[in-house]
Amino acid sequence: MPREFQFQVSPEVAANESLLAQHVAKLFQVSPKEIQKVVVVKRSIDARQKAIKINVKANVFLVGEPFVEQKIELPDYPNVANKQEVIVVGAGPAGLFAALQLIELGLKPIVLERGKDVRGRRRDLKAINRDGIVNEDSNYCFGEGGAGTYSDGKLYTRSKKRGDVDRILELLVGFGATPEIMVEAHPHIGTNKLPQIIQDIRERIIACGGQVLFETRVTDFIIKNNEMQGVVIQNGNVISANKVILATGHSARDIFELLHKKGVQIEAKPFALGVRAEHPQELIDQIQYSCDFRGDYLPPAPYSIVKQVNGRGMYSFCMCPGGVIAPCATAPGEVVTNGWSPSKRDQATANSGIVVELKLEDFKPYAKFGPLAGMEFQKAIEQKAWHLAGETQKVPAQRMVDFTQNKVSKDIPQTSYVPGTTSVELGQVFPGFLTQIMREGFVQFGKSMRGYMTNDAVLHAPESRTSSPVRIPRDPISLEHVQIKGLYPCGEGAGYAGGIISAAIDGEKCALKIAACLA
Repeated sequence: MPREFQFQVSPEVAANESLLAQHVAKLFQVSPKEIQKVVVVKRSIDARQKAIKINVKANVFLVGEPFVEQKIELPDYPNVANKQEVIVVGAGPAGLFAALQLIELGLKPIVLERGKDVRGRRRDLKAINRDGIVNEDSNYCFGEGGAGTYSDGKLYTRSKKRGDVDRILELLVGFGATPEIMVEAHPHIGTNKLPQIIQDIRERIIACGGQVLFETRVTDFIIKNNEMQGVVIQNGNVISANKVILATGHSARDIFELLHKKGVQIEAKPFALGVRAEHPQELIDQIQYSCDFRGDYLPPAPYSIVKQVNGRGMYSFCMCPGGVIAPCATAPGEVVTNGWSPSKRDQATANSGIVVELKLEDFKPYAKFGPLAGMEFQKAIEQKAWHLAGETQKVPAQRMVDFTQNKVSKDIPQTSYVPGTTSVELGQVFPGFLTQIMREGFVQFGKSMRGYMTNDAVLHAPESRTSSPVRIPRDPISLEHVQIKGLYPCGEGAGYAGGIISAAIDGEKCALKIAACLA
């Protein structure tokens, strides 16, 4: 039987299999030649002391003990071409993993995606970056793989259901992700690697008899006697099914509006909103690792910070070490920022959303919109930012210290945001209470992370799509909508997830409930 050990080593030892085996041999008090294999189970960085250590949890096999390299394999998916059909609206992580689970359970998914396939999206991303042209159906938020495909691919979740998390990670490895995501404390695939994985998932769905239809936007729901009958797509065609998983993501405003118009119950949901801050990655490394140069064995440093300011949480969100800021508008006349990192996290800058938690009472000026009040609050800020920055995809920007001192920055250095920036006093973008909280919050951030509060950092506004501004209520047991039988609100857009992993888990949960209902 292997022995399980937990220990700390230097970054250099953790990165070298031979040195790691030598370290384990000392723990065992045996010769390194007696160590057959060290299998690292979990790995994380401990940067609390000046001498940075790597926490390692490993299974150790001695020579002569049975050891078989564990290979992760995909489930034996059946052919479901002639099985009962379930409509899945949206091909993000919730929709794709719901489709895979449906196939595993012997049901046929029909996946409807308003955007293009994962490769076809690239032209539209280039258009928004280079020309400021926003395709409302194909952008950083909409298209195969959803928002996560071209906006980083972080796999970290605070979900306590580790079995579910490991299953999703194993499926991703089965579809081509590096096995390292099973080991790292904060796993990350990278925007450059996710497209092939997403494509392979889609091809497996089709090979098993499922359907995936691109550029197929749902424009209406067919509901009779409060029961789902199917959906109408933009060309007027009807696709019939009495089970519909609604996994459209946090930016599908037309779906929220459609549900409200049809009298389907939805409700406003608090979310968070703020700016995206960009620093030189070298500076973040120096702050986090307490060194002038991080060396060859440490990754670009992330950071996580939270403060309470005037009774509100202000915190870092979707932090991207070695990454870039991207334009994530989903309609003309608005600007939206988000961040992503390639798999190597090798860009010169680090960025993070710095956001403030909002409350339902903040949406009172938009009360006439009912459950869409939060969405209209969000939309108004994005549209104001677009206007202030010059009515292109440039964003309002300000140096960090200047923002805290209410000074317009004389100049804005070139940042990773390709469409460009316009120097704006960001207090013009946000309501006064939000501006004041952020100004005080950045001062507090600077006291906790010395060096963080600097005019070398540039704030881009707004970071507004942190989560859905709407919740689509569902029964906690059946996961069906509380009013419409056969409708399964799912993932981030419905208010039940907050990232790739949690969305994928929620997609699987909905598929399992449907299968149980049909059994």
